[in-house]
Amino acid sequence: MENKRGDGINPAKRPLIPAAIETGFGNKRPFWRRFLAQRHLQTMALLGVVWMIIFNYIPMYSIIIAFKEYNIVKSISEAPWVGLTHFREFLADDNFGNVMKNTLGISLIKLFVGFPLPIIFALFLNEVRSIRYKKTIQTISYLPHFLSWVVLGGILATWLADVGIINHILMGLHLIDQPITFLAEPKYFWTIIITSDIWKELGWSAIIYLAAIAGVSPEMYEAATIDGAGRFQKMWYVTLPSIKSTISILFILAVGGVMNSNFDQILVLRNSLNDSRSNVIDYYVYQTGLLSARFSYSAAIGLFKSVIALILLLIANRVTKKINDTSLF
Repeated sequence: MENKRGDGINPAKRPLIPAAIETGFGNKRPFWRRFLAQRHLQTMALLGVVWMIIFNYIPMYSIIIAFKEYNIVKSISEAPWVGLTHFREFLADDNFGNVMKNTLGISLIKLFVGFPLPIIFALFLNEVRSIRYKKTIQTISYLPHFLSWVVLGGILATWLADVGIINHILMGLHLIDQPITFLAEPKYFWTIIITSDIWKELGWSAIIYLAAIAGVSPEMYEAATIDGAGRFQKMWYVTLPSIKSTISILFILAVGGVMNSNFDQILVLRNSLNDSRSNVIDYYVYQTGLLSARFSYSAAIGLFKSVIALILLLIANRVTKKINDTSLF
C-alpha cells in the first residue's frame, strides 16, 4: 500500500534518523558547520595536508632544473632552458651501464629473495604454539630495524674485517685458508648488501603479514582440520589465499621501489675498492649533484629514475589486478 510519500514504507516503521544523515552522505548543512562539528578530525587531516604540500609538492618545482642549465649563483627562473640535453648526456655517460647494472641487480635480488622471506617467516612464526617463545623470536627479529645504518655499518665493518668474527668462523671451519677483507672485494659487495638488508628488515616486514594472518577466520582452520588438513596444507590452502590481497599490495609497492637502492646502506658500506659493484643511481646522483655541483645533471638522473619507477609501478599494478583482482588504483 502506498503512503503519502509514495515509498510504500509503513510510517510507524520509518527510521527516525534517515540513513543519509547517519552516514553524512547527502548532508545539506553548510560546509563550515560540518567542519566545526568535526574540527578535531579535520585539524589533524589539515596538518597532514599542509605537511605534504610543504615537503612534497613545493619542492617538486625544483624538478625543472633537469631541463635547464642551473647555476647556483642565479635563480631557477633565470637559468636557460636546455631541453633533454642532460637526459641524453646521462644515457651516453660511461657510467650509465655500470650504474644501471648495480641498481637493478641489487634491487631485483632484494625483491625476489627479500620479498618472500618475511611471508615465509610470518607463516612459520604463526604456527608456533608457545606464546612466550613466539614473542621472543619476533622481538629478536625486528630489533635490527631500530638501528640506523650508521650503527649497523660499523658493526658489519668490524665483523667483516681481516680479524673480524666472520673470518674467525670461516677459518675455524676450514672453509678459507687466509682472511678475506670482504668490503675491499667487489665480488662480495652485493651479497653483503642483500644479506644485511634482509637481516635488518625481515622481522619488521613480517609484522604486517602476521597482522593479516590474525584476521583469518578460525572457522576456516577448523573446517580444514575436520577435512583432515595438516599444518602445511592449512598454510597453503587457508592462510596464503586469505592474505593474498596484502601480499599483492606490498608487492606492487616493492616493485615501485625497485629503483631505490637504500642510499644510507650503500653510503655506509661502499668504498673506493668496491666502487665497481657499489655505484648505484642514488649514489651517482649524490656524487654528481653534491660532490661535483652538477645540479641540473643530477636532477635529470633522479627524474629519469622516478619515471622508470612509475612505469614499473603501473605495470605491477596492472598485472596483479589481472591475476587476483587486487590493485592500488
